[in-house]
Amino acid sequence: MKKVFTLAVALMISGMAMAQKELAFPFQGGQQVMTSFFKTNFTPSADLKQHNAAGVVILKFTADEKGAIKKIIVYYADDFSLAQPAADLLKKSDHKWIVPDGEKLHDFILPISISFNEPVTGAAVVQKTFSAYYNKRSPVLTNNQIPLDMATLLPTITLKYDVGQ
Repeated sequence: MKKVFTLAVALMISGMAMAQKELAFPFQGGQQVMTSFFKTNFTPSADLKQHNAAGVVILKFTADEKGAIKKIIVYYADDFSLAQPAADLLKKSDHKWIVPDGEKLHDFILPISISFNEPVTGAAVVQKTFSAYYNKRSPVLTNNQIPLDMATLLPTITLKYDVGQ
């Protein structure tokens, strides 16, 4: 009787335990296609180039079952000047997202790192310009908790641009 009870409990516990579901990468074509898409479509503004701006932006966005982006929220940005180009770049990826089966909407968190390529000559001037930018930057911060719920954290997109006007 004790063995039957133990077997029944083991079956009930194993029935309740769910293995983590393996998800396809949520960008059409996979991670390399996503990285390539963002690198190809990134065009730094004249303001970014002029100030040699660099930093991190963390965006949360919601995609629907057709891959359309419904909402973009800036969770963090090292400077406001980085947040807008990152959000504009994300908007270009509309209809390229894949949400898990059975969901009408899904949240994704996308970290984006923006920096400049170190020039061969004139590095001191570039560093001086960057230092001036860094000292005057205005981070975008949250003053409240951020509920993550069922959001998917995506790999960081690293974008680089050439300095200069």
